[in-house]
Amino acid sequence: MEAQSSHELGIARKRRREGSNGETEEGERLGKIPRCTVGLKNPAPFADELEPDNKPYERVTMEEAKKGTPFNRPVRVYADGIFDVFHSGHARALMQAKRLFPNSHLIVGVCSDELTHKYKGFTVMNEDERYDAIRHCRYVDEVVRNAPWTLTPEFLAKHRIDFVAHDDIPYSSAGSDDVYKHIKEAGMFAPTQRTEGISTSDIITRIVRDYDVYVRRNLQRGYTAKELNVSFINEKKYHLQERVDKVKRKVRDVEEKSKEFVQKVEEKSIDLIQKWEEKSREFIGNFLQMFGPEGALKHMLKEGKGRMLQAISPRQSPNSSPTREERSPSPTFRLPFFSKTSPPPSPPHHSGARGYLISEDDDDEDDDNDNN
Repeated sequence: MEAQSSHELGIARKRRREGSNGETEEGERLGKIPRCTVGLKNPAPFADELEPDNKPYERVTMEEAKKGTPFNRPVRVYADGIFDVFHSGHARALMQAKRLFPNSHLIVGVCSDELTHKYKGFTVMNEDERYDAIRHCRYVDEVVRNAPWTLTPEFLAKHRIDFVAHDDIPYSSAGSDDVYKHIKEAGMFAPTQRTEGISTSDIITRIVRDYDVYVRRNLQRGYTAKELNVSFINEKKYHLQERVDKVKRKVRDVEEKSKEFVQKVEEKSIDLIQKWEEKSREFIGNFLQMFGPEGALKHMLKEGKGRMLQAISPRQSPNSSPTREERSPSPTFRLPFFSKTSPPPSPPHHSGARGYLISEDDDDEDDDNDNN
């Protein structure tokens, strides 16, 4: 059965709240919610809001708890503390307490402001804030408000506690060397491990160490000097420091931007120089190719000069005329209808007077002989 929160059931809880005038407001408890192990969907209920359990109380032994108990009889583990400025060290301790046994029900007791200020010191968070922080830890099944500083047999019996979980370091307080000594002697103590490097005192030490930084931070966020308990002079000093830091940040930003600009200019200048060198080489190569000693212009001039000389110089006549034999023979002409019956043409005769070969048809030769 999944538990329901008191808010979902419409139940008002008794809670003390500090008003602006320091007065407290109290609401009435209108009912109880069923006792059960709460899942992760809802905050853990307060112990005084649960229905009373009238079953006889019988503690389980350590061996029985480690072996595992029935589902309807979880091992009831109790862990107490101040839990001021709730942090991961607190959550890890509660996680270890929850995992001590296979089937466990974790009850967490939170001490009131009165007891805490009396035995340990002033807290950052008030008791209601600390109660609410523990309620919303995922490992917690039940929260006891105004828990006692020293556990009594009556308190253990009232809440049906089987084991008490805490780190094994002796906790000296309230005139005792170890407030858990009688619990250890009774065999009800289950040790957990502390988380190194994180504690409420460490967090407060960081804030005190960097006090000026956090005061300036909150002044920037709209808190007044009165709320921060800062004097008028210190307020002006922090505002002046903030202005100086803003100027420094602006100067730093300008320096960074100027460096980036100079770097970009250098990169572009290098690119321009490289392109100029490439173009200049190309221009010089083309110039030498055209106007160099063996360039195209020189060949063009030589070729033009040769053509000009050839054009203005006279042609030389041949020394001797070709003979008739050297010349190509004249073509013979025949009528188409005599091409088959006419006799072959007679060999050509040389004419000494003309000095060249004359080739004519047979009929022409006969005509010449008749005329002679």
